[in-house]
Amino acid sequence: MKSLWKAVNQELANLTNAGQFKNIKNLTRPMGPVSAIEGIGEVIVLCSNDYLGLANDPEVVDAALACQKKWGAGTASVRFICGTFDYHRELEAAVAKLSGCEAATTYVSCWNANEAVLPTLMAAGGDSVMAISDELNHASIIDGIRLGRQINKQSKSKVYKHSDMDNLEALLKASSDIEYKLVVTDGVFSMEGDIADLARIVELCNEHDALLIVDDSHGVGVCGPTGKGVAEHCGVHGQIDCMTGTLGKALGGAAGGYIASSRKLIELMEQKSRPQLFSNAVPSATAGAATKAIEILTRDNKRVEKLRENVHYMREGLKSRGFETVEGPSAITPIILGETSKAIAASKRLLELGVFVIGFGYPVVPEGSARLRVQISAAHETEHLDRALEAFSQL
Repeated sequence: MKSLWKAVNQELANLTNAGQFKNIKNLTRPMGPVSAIEGIGEVIVLCSNDYLGLANDPEVVDAALACQKKWGAGTASVRFICGTFDYHRELEAAVAKLSGCEAATTYVSCWNANEAVLPTLMAAGGDSVMAISDELNHASIIDGIRLGRQINKQSKSKVYKHSDMDNLEALLKASSDIEYKLVVTDGVFSMEGDIADLARIVELCNEHDALLIVDDSHGVGVCGPTGKGVAEHCGVHGQIDCMTGTLGKALGGAAGGYIASSRKLIELMEQKSRPQLFSNAVPSATAGAATKAIEILTRDNKRVEKLRENVHYMREGLKSRGFETVEGPSAITPIILGETSKAIAASKRLLELGVFVIGFGYPVVPEGSARLRVQISAAHETEHLDRALEAFSQL
């Protein structure tokens, strides 16, 4: 056996011994409020990011099929070689309008989008650039900054305490000699379910000449009066320098990500961001589905309102059963249980009771703050939530 296989086997053994090995379930029905798991049967789904219930919506599915039938499976290459299709332009125009920005461009995932915009801007800043990041930002933001620092070894980065505006302000003041400053934050923090104080962050960035990047993957379709995201919720929609997000959650549930910003910044991404230069474009079915999802979101608020009603109903039901929940405008409701083993055991027991919800522990969250992450969809009916709450009562 080659020596590296020993390291692979040891890593897997370490994960198993630490109770961190992930047993990925095989679903036998489409994503929705109810699905089925191989060997288990029907379950209420409380772990999906399908916030508006569009992943298997007939309109979205039909739009995906129609786009693929017209355009084929995809570009079969990267866009600067084989070009942009009409469905990319239509989708990107819809994303830009939704984000309150001049223009947008798309990627195969939001991970790619974050690893495009951060290193590209950090490289453009030469020997005087600083990236300042919330400590609970998504791993794609963390890795994007790490990559940026490798590409431009003269660049710097700092981390501010989670949602601590005084700490962020202090770091910006301490960076007054840095010419190019980036502040980057999640809109909704995926493990906490809380939101960034974008109104205050916009003020600080304007005051200290820092470009603000917001990843609102868990906020778009959920937060704000019309579901445009955390910026709309905070009253600063259209004032964010650069938005990144996903098409794989509320906006159709398939895959894909985007950057929305000024036209010039988008041109720079198309010219220099490596994840777009060296990866195939978003495929036709994904683009067709996402474009239809944005149309559904923007034509009325029914799904956004239903989602909020469901979130309120579920949180009240959990609290009445003695569970500690985290309040906020997002559709993520963490239930803090403490020990990793407790969260994993609770998740396993809920699955036996017909509820699919994931337990998160160390190293995904800090030791001692393991949790169940309950995620609600507009597609849930009261009967689904009542069945889930009955399982939590038994738990």
